[in-house]
Amino acid sequence: MVSRRIVRDTGYIDEEEILNSLKQAKTASKAQSLDIVEKSKSFAGLSPDELAVLLMNNDPEVRDAVFEAAHSVKERIYGSRMVFFAPLYASNTCVNNCLYCSFRKDNKDIVRKVLTEEEIENETKNILNQGHKRILVVVGENPRLAGIDYIEKAVAAIYRTRSGKASIRRVNVNCAPLSAEEFRRLKAAKIGTYQIFQETYYRETYRQMHPSGPKRFYNWRIEAADRAMDAGLENVGIGPLFGLFDWKFELMATLMHAEHLDSKFGIGPHSISISRLEPESNAPAAENPPFTLTCEDMKRIAALLRLAVPYTEIILPTRESPELRNQLYDLGVSQTSAGGGYAKAHHPETEQFPTGDTRSLAEMTRRMCHEGCIPSFCTACYRSKRTSGRFMKLAKHGDIHKMCEPDALLSFKEYLIDYADQATRVEGEKTIAERLEMLEPTIKERIRTLLAEVESGKRDVYV
Repeated sequence: MVSRRIVRDTGYIDEEEILNSLKQAKTASKAQSLDIVEKSKSFAGLSPDELAVLLMNNDPEVRDAVFEAAHSVKERIYGSRMVFFAPLYASNTCVNNCLYCSFRKDNKDIVRKVLTEEEIENETKNILNQGHKRILVVVGENPRLAGIDYIEKAVAAIYRTRSGKASIRRVNVNCAPLSAEEFRRLKAAKIGTYQIFQETYYRETYRQMHPSGPKRFYNWRIEAADRAMDAGLENVGIGPLFGLFDWKFELMATLMHAEHLDSKFGIGPHSISISRLEPESNAPAAENPPFTLTCEDMKRIAALLRLAVPYTEIILPTRESPELRNQLYDLGVSQTSAGGGYAKAHHPETEQFPTGDTRSLAEMTRRMCHEGCIPSFCTACYRSKRTSGRFMKLAKHGDIHKMCEPDALLSFKEYLIDYADQATRVEGEKTIAERLEMLEPTIKERIRTLLAEVESGKRDVYV
């Protein structure tokens, strides 16, 4: 049992409450579970107690109902689009000694690298030439070599890079917790989303996994999202690393973290990433995960998150296999990394974890088309200031998909013309034609006109 001192210290992550909720949920009936699933279809989200009931029910009928509801909720809010992005590992030097990460300080087998601005520009060109418009820049924690000054320069280098007329339209940042002043500088750099993972919300496991370095301070890390939003960064991404502790506890804690942000700022996290602990070089916890998750567990995580926080983007990295990733896309995932090989082709030493899905971006777009999904390179919400509370208002009224699908079609059209091979373009044009006919009549003709503008050479077109 967790002491009250720790509960107060943790604040909104009440470990005792989570453990008690999971224990009590074991007695919930199948009918109660199905009623909760039915309620979730109205996009009301789930309370921690409701999530606990669904977590503790292993009935196949309940599981299938959760999967069906998650797919329906995702389609209703975001439509059939899947947003693509590319990670760019800028540095792997780190002062922490996290037991699950190959970047950890005591790993002597890794070659340390901090990309220069010129190298970042070259990586960005390579990513641009694949067709990407979004980059997630990842920086190891080393205030001296890769602190806020370096991050500012890295973001600026990405934004100023051109390949022909193409440029990156949105840079997101995954880096260590910053001070309030540093977060204000990050906002001034015009980043999109600030991404910060708690890794595990369970304090004792957190302590064990972080034996040395600034990351060992739990509160400093979990409060980073608050400091970022206080500094004006409206879009913040959170998430645990599943496998360090019981995934059911982590999912409950993630929901509590999201509820805290929503209560304090009027909006929850912009995104939640679902990453599973995978084997990594000289990372003892990764080589022998404390808690093993099955592929079925990962499917339940994606689906239950979609029901619990229906308006939040759910992000899937390339850790998982193509087969599992394909299934997770149907269960609530709305953003995904794609097109592996760009960073490790030039700087393999900066890669943080093994890539499970090495399909090219072209292969991924064709697969999405086959599955009836629209590959999206859209950044329209950020360019038209349709973010934060404005985005949430549209989403909660069920209107955001009226923009997401059309803008996905427009950005996909641009990709097909500028980057796609013949096979991909044929498949993509077929998808655009089919999805265009499914749009509401009031917007169909407008999108048809905008698609013609893209065909004639206009770029960065959106509603």
